[in-house]
Amino acid sequence: MTVSALIEQLGILIDMIWVGRLGSAAMASVGVAGLAVMMVVAARQGLNTGIRAMLARFVGAKDFSGANRVTQQAVVLSGIFAVVVSVIGIFFSDAILTLLGVESHVVARGGAYMRIQLVGSFFMSFAMLSRGIMQASGDAVTPMKLTIATRFLHLVLSPFLIFGWWVFPRLEVNGAAVTTLIAEGIIGAGMGMWIVFSGRSRIKPTLKNFRIDGHLIWRMIKIGLPASLTGMERSFANLLILWFVAPFGTLAVAAHSLLQRIDICIHMPASGVGQAAGVLAGQNLGAGQPDRAEKTGWTAAGLFTLVMIVIAIIVWYCAEGIVSIFNNEPELVHMAANFLRIQIVDYLVFGLVVVLMFCLNGAGDTMVPMLTTLGTMWLIQAPLAYFLPQWTDLGVYGVRWAGVIAIVIRGLVYAVYFKGGYWKRRRV
Repeated sequence: MTVSALIEQLGILIDMIWVGRLGSAAMASVGVAGLAVMMVVAARQGLNTGIRAMLARFVGAKDFSGANRVTQQAVVLSGIFAVVVSVIGIFFSDAILTLLGVESHVVARGGAYMRIQLVGSFFMSFAMLSRGIMQASGDAVTPMKLTIATRFLHLVLSPFLIFGWWVFPRLEVNGAAVTTLIAEGIIGAGMGMWIVFSGRSRIKPTLKNFRIDGHLIWRMIKIGLPASLTGMERSFANLLILWFVAPFGTLAVAAHSLLQRIDICIHMPASGVGQAAGVLAGQNLGAGQPDRAEKTGWTAAGLFTLVMIVIAIIVWYCAEGIVSIFNNEPELVHMAANFLRIQIVDYLVFGLVVVLMFCLNGAGDTMVPMLTTLGTMWLIQAPLAYFLPQWTDLGVYGVRWAGVIAIVIRGLVYAVYFKGGYWKRRRV
């Protein structure tokens, strides 16, 4: 699952590397639109949390009939979500970017990119569903293979559509979005759903005797909605930071956008470890072994933190080199490298935050992560992001420090609550 999470983020990095060749304005456009798209992805991942939590419990209890019913209703829920997001993308992409206060030329490029991405979320939704079903059943290898194949197609096709190589049209920023749509549609959604429903997955679901079960769908939503809101809150926090960064100009927006893409790549292994720990926690609770579920969380968090210490050392000494992979404009490299070094504090606590959050979500206790994220964002991060640039000499760097302080406090809250053990008694 960690490899899957890392490979999954290669699509984002691939887009940013190629688009960076088009200049800082193009990079800012993709970065800003990408933050809005990530909010949608976070919402979809939250719904997947509800699906995975219920599937893991049924698998742990060896109730494969119940797992089949959950899978059937998950298809309905995914379809509804995909249609709603597509409609939002068609009609509101430009308006959303305008509200963020970025310059008009950024809106013009980013709006089209965002529109294509959100319409393409129909395929992304079912790609995520198929991977979530297989992972919840205990099969993490097949989703990894699908992810590798998807990103390989993305890697090969992306420059052809961005720069108009060979017989392909030059789509520039839009080419990055179209590439994602094609790769996710053909391999992520197409092959993924075929594997799930062709009897090649562990739970072997079918659509036989299918009927819409509103009660079961509501149970998945009730568990998944707080997790969706948690993910959306984190993504909204990134948009909020962008809103505070925007007055410092397009260069600052480009540096911030680049940092977000690098962050995702560094953060995603934590999500992979956390999702694996969450599935194991849910299965252990279903099997009546709550102490083993807790041990899973602490072990995963500790191991990942060791990895992040190594990454933090690399970032401290190689920040400029990392940024230069995407863009070599001196001012952009300087600012983004400083952003990256500030973010080291975030990296050192992020494993604790994400792993414990996924364990709580896997146990079905999704309300506490939602409230913790909401509280740290609005009571700590937003006020500090506003006041630090004004009351200190930090300037735009004060906005970055606000996010770092909030994540440290969030980690402390999760550690105390997880140690308390109430989540072990949560019923789904």
